[in-house]
Amino acid sequence: MTQPETILWSKLKSKNIYGYKFRRQQPIFDYIVDFFCNELKLIVEVDGEIHALIENADSDKKRENIFRTNGYHILRFTNFDIHNDIETVIDKIKEYITTNLSPYQGDRRGSMYE
Repeated sequence: MTQPETILWSKLKSKNIYGYKFRRQQPIFDYIVDFFCNELKLIVEVDGEIHALIENADSDKKRENIFRTNGYHILRFTNFDIHNDIETVIDKIKEYITTNLSPYQGDRRGSMYE
C-alpha cells in the first residue's frame, strides 16, 4: 500500500465507520480496488498522480462504468486529499453512507450516528 492508502486504511479498518467492514486491495471482476465495503457495495479509491495522466483516463472510465453497471458505488480521493485533510475524506465517506443508506434496510450495527 502507498502511504496515503495506509493513512486511509487506519481510519477504515476495524469497522471504525458506523460499524461497516472495509477490505483493502479487494479483487472485483478483473480489477483490484483500494478499499471495498461489500455491505454497501462501496468502492473507495485513492488516486495518485498516475491517474491524472490522459492515457489512464480511458481505462479508469471503463473500469468505473463496469462497476457502476453492476451496482457498485465509487468514491475517489487524491493522495493530496488524504495527506492534507483526512478528516474531510472521512466525513465525505460518512456523508455518502448516511445519504445513501436506505431507511428500509435498517441498521444491524446499532446507532448509525455514533
